[in-house]
Amino acid sequence: MTFGEFLLVAVLAVPALGALAVAATPRDRAARVVGTVAAALTLVAAVALLAGRDAGWVSYRPTQPAVLPWHSVDLPWVPGLELRFHLGVDGISWPLVVLTALLTLLCCGYSLWRVPAGGSGRALVALLLVVEVGILGTFLALDLVLFFLFFEVVLLPMYAIIVGWGGDGTDPAAVDARRRAGRKFALYTLFGSVLLLVGVYVVVAAAGTADIVALTGGTGLSRGTQLAAFTLLAVAFAVKSPLWPLHSWLPDAHTQAPTVGSVLLAGVLLKMGTYGLIRVAVGVAPEGARWAAPVLGVLAVAAILVGSLVCLAQTELKRLIAYSSVGHMGFVLLGVATLTATGIQAALIGNVAHGIITGLLFFLAGAIKDRAHTGALGELSGLRETAPRLSGLLAFAAVASLGLPGLAGFWGEAFAVVAAVEVGGALWTTLAVLAAIGGALTAAYLLRLLRRVTHGRPTSTVAGLAPGLARAELAAWVPLVLLALAVGLAPTLVLGVAEAPVAALVGVLP
Repeated sequence: MTFGEFLLVAVLAVPALGALAVAATPRDRAARVVGTVAAALTLVAAVALLAGRDAGWVSYRPTQPAVLPWHSVDLPWVPGLELRFHLGVDGISWPLVVLTALLTLLCCGYSLWRVPAGGSGRALVALLLVVEVGILGTFLALDLVLFFLFFEVVLLPMYAIIVGWGGDGTDPAAVDARRRAGRKFALYTLFGSVLLLVGVYVVVAAAGTADIVALTGGTGLSRGTQLAAFTLLAVAFAVKSPLWPLHSWLPDAHTQAPTVGSVLLAGVLLKMGTYGLIRVAVGVAPEGARWAAPVLGVLAVAAILVGSLVCLAQTELKRLIAYSSVGHMGFVLLGVATLTATGIQAALIGNVAHGIITGLLFFLAGAIKDRAHTGALGELSGLRETAPRLSGLLAFAAVASLGLPGLAGFWGEAFAVVAAVEVGGALWTTLAVLAAIGGALTAAYLLRLLRRVTHGRPTSTVAGLAPGLARAELAAWVPLVLLALAVGLAPTLVLGVAEAPVAALVGVLP
């Protein structure tokens, strides 16, 4: 086994074994420490995937497949069905792998300091590690059936996190609210899963293989098969992302989920959908992607505008941040819909930036709600007078989310619009203009948020807040602040590793 193969296996095995070790550790505090150590080792292995990559990974050639992983593990899995345990990582998946490992570590570390009411910290950390295994496996799988199985691993543990530790209390109304949110999340996700399974079956039955490397470019698939497969896969991934109009499970899930659940849900779980759209739907059915591109572009801009307008009317902090994800994912979809190198690069960096910034926003929203015992914007004014550090971090996260140049949120939104202009024509130019208007609305609702929460006279719920921040909070938030700055000032951290694989993917599009 090479060093790269060892790292690939370790990235999945360490959190899986960590979850078992946490479940087997009787003492709650010790179990949470074990889980945090496992998450830290996973992050080390994920980062090391870059350092150990094959020096020739950039050497794409017309005769080579469009997916050329840095490292891969390809072993027989179900020989009778010709299924293989095929994992691999390249510049498209690696940034998301690292982001997943980082956010899981921050959530596990945060749980050492605060465990939400509803269950033991040991069970919560074990479930976080299981969710991490599913998300990482989705980003690393290079077999369609394996991709589907990892895609499904996330469902039950995330449902348990929402129902077990979510909500605002233990009274019957709060319990019923979080159960409704959990059921809604599960039902929508199951609907998407059925479509994904049918789409995978259509592809595998027609091509005779589930290997994503061999299938990329539509190899072995007729135009009709690609149109049907892309439709099924795109709708399935739209549910997970979620993209308008299949987004209605998201606000309830975010509002009811505990802080660490919201961070993982927004930070990386949504990215399973947009990553699948790029790697599987566009890669495996490129003719279907080209056929559906105008529709995707229209839906993307609708998501941007609807998400922004709904945010302007929101009066609850976590719901506002949740609905903002609909608009941000709209920019990601717009980049993918252009089917250009610029657009797909914009989608990839938009994915990473959204994970960093929205993860930070949900950490901060959780901290505010824990202190003030409310998320109502009308009851949170004057935060900068009583908790200036918390207020300053919220302002930083908000201006990063609105796309201020020099911060991570700028690149994905700006270049999605640029990509639409580059495609040209009346439709795409109109979509670019409307998306730019949506960007202005994004700035409007985030500035409105800051005006209502940080300015004005302190309300009674804010007046008694302690001004300081806990060390555990700083340990969880500072890495995200630094990453938002680093990706904003040096976007090549993401775009540099993705440039060659994106060019190879675009090269096989019709």
